[in-house]
Amino acid sequence: MSTATPRLPVLYTFRRCPYAMRARLALWYSGITLELREVDLKNVPASLAQASDKATVPVLVLSDGQVLDESQDILLWALRQNDPDGWLGEDACYLGPADQLIEMNDYSFKEDLDHYKYADRHPEHPVEEYRARCEEFLQELEDLLVEHPYLLGERLSLADIALFPFIRQFAYVDRDWFDRSPYPRLRHWLDGLLRSALFEAVMVRYPVWKPGDDPVIRQG
Repeated sequence: MSTATPRLPVLYTFRRCPYAMRARLALWYSGITLELREVDLKNVPASLAQASDKATVPVLVLSDGQVLDESQDILLWALRQNDPDGWLGEDACYLGPADQLIEMNDYSFKEDLDHYKYADRHPEHPVEEYRARCEEFLQELEDLLVEHPYLLGERLSLADIALFPFIRQFAYVDRDWFDRSPYPRLRHWLDGLLRSALFEAVMVRYPVWKPGDDPVIRQG
């Protein structure tokens, strides 16, 4: 008598997208076994569009068919499956302060970051002004890192993982400027995460997925 192979969660992702990077960091850390589908954002597969009206990454289709199409929801789902190093904190104490930082990051900072990164598309202000707007958030993070090595305490938390891909993106708009900037603690924090084995693992390159391809299984 044969037994059907359990269906794996399917993650639609794009390697360089910071939202997708956030999701992958949490899923890899939590040891979730899944099928990974790298997406060409200029040619979104029909199965992704059917799974989520937003038709962009990240989208996680769970084994029971439930769809998570917000990166923060994927992050939290992964940590609730397995959180070996306590990224949620004792009794999930990091959730509240992390939510506040993520909201600032995903709305005001992300808008300023997009203007800074694509300043040529927004000629109404010079690039320095867009960068200065971003710096308001950078200073808040620098201040948090005065007392401890991570944003919410002595150890890594979901706040660090959720914000890291966006600070990375900011830094590489003009890395020379960032290396001279008055944010030494933030630089140290960023560089530590960039050197981590987890970051290296989530940045492995995969070919763009097409229907009929052999599945790419990421083992937990």
